[in-house]
Amino acid sequence: MARLVIETPRLILRPPEAEDFSGFCALMAYEASAKFIGGVQPPEVVWRTLCMMSGAWTIRGFSMFSVIEKETGHWIGRLGPWQPEGWPGTEVGWGLLSSAQGRGYAAEGASAAIDYAVDVLGWTEIIHCIDPKNAPSVKVAERLGATRLRTAEAPPPMTGIVWDVYGQTADGWRARSE
Repeated sequence: MARLVIETPRLILRPPEAEDFSGFCALMAYEASAKFIGGVQPPEVVWRTLCMMSGAWTIRGFSMFSVIEKETGHWIGRLGPWQPEGWPGTEVGWGLLSSAQGRGYAAEGASAAIDYAVDVLGWTEIIHCIDPKNAPSVKVAERLGATRLRTAEAPPPMTGIVWDVYGQTADGWRARSE
């Protein structure tokens, strides 16, 4: 299988690799970057998440991408298609290191991931599951053209978490891009 790489003006998106483990650990080590994506986690839990995302590429044919900043070559986060069993829909999500936040990277990368989800995966709806207190992610979703559609409870083992689900149809996404 050829290595999938998607490039944007400032980013490289590719499936996670073993060398990304330290970046994943950095993302989940600090409350500022981990708060809305599972909370601070020790390396042993982060390893399982990395393996789960990598395994989803094999089992489902898609998962989140590692995000590499072109200018520096550094791993800065993960984003992309996400739909584990029991998920409330076909999501394109994002999580970036604090140092990469506020620079437009989430919207730039998510836009490319939505194109991939619509054009390659054939998704007809794109959602973003966002904690109502996560104002920056709400702004990213709105910048992408998403609107609040509904609320959804997270599936086990994340029981008790309720998200605002933002989203749009593939046709709405395509019309916006024309």
